[in-house]
Amino acid sequence: MSASIIQTVETKVAVYNRSSWGRIKVSDNDRLRFLHNQSTNDFESLKSGQGCDTVFVTSTARTIDLASAYVTDDAVLLLVSPNRREYLMQWLDKYIFFADKVNLTDLTDETVTFSIIGSQSDSIVEKLGASEIIGKPYGSHIQIPNLNDEKENIIAVGSGLATPGYTLILNTNQKSEVWQKIIEAGAVEINDNDWEMLRILQGRPQPDSELTDDYNPLEVGLWQTISFDKGCYIGQETIARLNTYKGVKQNLWGIRLNDVAEIGTVITAGEDKVGKLTSLTKDGDNYFGLGYIRTKAGGIGLKVKVGETEGEVVSIPFVSHEYPDSEQ
Repeated sequence: MSASIIQTVETKVAVYNRSSWGRIKVSDNDRLRFLHNQSTNDFESLKSGQGCDTVFVTSTARTIDLASAYVTDDAVLLLVSPNRREYLMQWLDKYIFFADKVNLTDLTDETVTFSIIGSQSDSIVEKLGASEIIGKPYGSHIQIPNLNDEKENIIAVGSGLATPGYTLILNTNQKSEVWQKIIEAGAVEINDNDWEMLRILQGRPQPDSELTDDYNPLEVGLWQTISFDKGCYIGQETIARLNTYKGVKQNLWGIRLNDVAEIGTVITAGEDKVGKLTSLTKDGDNYFGLGYIRTKAGGIGLKVKVGETEGEVVSIPFVSHEYPDSEQ
């Protein structure tokens, strides 16, 4: 099954129902400044119709969640991981002070989310009548034509994975109509297990696996979500110090394995303990894992053992381990 799913996203197009993910609406006059101060990316430079990925971190820069944010005329829609919705609602609310003009609304039960994934995604978008979004930067979004004017009916650039695609956030009353259009346009439905396999193969981190109190966004490799110029935000001092002094001690990598291994198992290179396995999936006849490896141990090509299982460290397209000032 895995080979066919991979082939689908590489040569055709898949659709995944991500409605179990959380959708939080942040509104009122201080919404951009508030999110600017609560997460890693630069919200105050965003205009309506733009978007970004951002990481919510603790005061010591430990990861809480990787979220996608879409700025509309009067709000910001946050797409957050399923097991972080309630936590983030409470966590964000804790930082709203008396003078702040910020409102939080949990829209999860009133909305749905679909991701269109694959090289032929543009053809689906054309059939939805949303061609003007094609070719726009990541996070850009428009209202979906022919639906009502409510701001939550949007289609955005980005599939949620490293593979090209689009993400739709819709009011629930539009769910059946739009899903049917997508399927009729040729998209292949994938399920939760397929998504899990793809996210591991591509290295998209998830809470309780790669995003935990043990790791910061630079170790994860989420450089694209971090603004180093925007000034103070929760966790900023730690992240700035790690960047300035090249202090990243471990990195998230893919690991090709020749047999099954248990999540949480120590990774060794030679006699040295160098990391820990955080996720695992089956890729055809082989196994593929995600794990953190100590920077000094090496990276791509490093031969490792996960327990008794042999493996090799490989790159994963969703993350990057380049310092911003060394990127070409």
